[in-house]
Amino acid sequence: MAAELSRRQWLTLVAGAGSALSLPAIGWAQPAQRSVQRLITVGGAVTEVVYALGAQSLLVATDTTSLYPEAATRTPKVGYLRQLSAEGLLSLRPDAIVGAAEAGPAIVLEQVKAAGVRVELIPADHSFAEVLRKVQTVGHITGREVQAQALAKQLKTQWAQVESTVAQAQRKPKALFILSHSGAPMVAGRGTAAHALLTLAGAQNVVQQFEGYRPLTAEAMAAAAPDVLVNSTQGIEALGGVDAFWRRPELALTPAFARKALVMMEASQLLGFGPRLPEAVSQLHSQMLKATA
Repeated sequence: MAAELSRRQWLTLVAGAGSALSLPAIGWAQPAQRSVQRLITVGGAVTEVVYALGAQSLLVATDTTSLYPEAATRTPKVGYLRQLSAEGLLSLRPDAIVGAAEAGPAIVLEQVKAAGVRVELIPADHSFAEVLRKVQTVGHITGREVQAQALAKQLKTQWAQVESTVAQAQRKPKALFILSHSGAPMVAGRGTAAHALLTLAGAQNVVQQFEGYRPLTAEAMAAAAPDVLVNSTQGIEALGGVDAFWRRPELALTPAFARKALVMMEASQLLGFGPRLPEAVSQLHSQMLKATA
């Protein structure tokens, strides 16, 4: 039935039925591929790749995490990548939606696919290979394969240089990543983008006892004894600035507090695993070493 409905009919149906629709799984075979003229990206790193390949003229919208380059902030927004709306997406008449693995909800993407829109989610494993997958996928969908190959070659060269620099470092700082964009601050354990980033940058993540993000008590913070703390510039702003950050009592007993060792970078560069990953790892590596010298 889904294949027989026009996109306009599907938009009407979705608006009326909402999440109560019972649809086939998202594993349906992709519809016949056609030239993409109207593209939506959900995920800041994916949007970055579109601009890096010079395909931004195809964009009809992006999600709210798409903040780089600055031109991406001026694109129409479809909301947060985890809270998408089928009606909102389909109203823009996209040919394709390309997104990060965490985009959803799944039922929304099922509805969009069933309406005939190509949907591509790029698997995440918090590695340099993830960056290359994003470049290859966006290049294929936008018809910029040549540009994608050139970008991938450039990134591989940069990455080899970064890996060599990190490998030659004489020490590995004990680091703790704090996530504080909203709500109570949490620390990054295993299996997170932050854990992968610290490791790639030659640091030891002092939180190894759990996966994901959790609040950490003052006692546990002291026991972890990080030499340097890492946060995003947005996270520090959310806590009231650098001075307010250092006034937090749970930080007072850490070696990092004694030397005020804090490294912060813009969130999408720090955790996006996009084309700026080599630069992000290089900067994080050098700044952590400097902060703990």
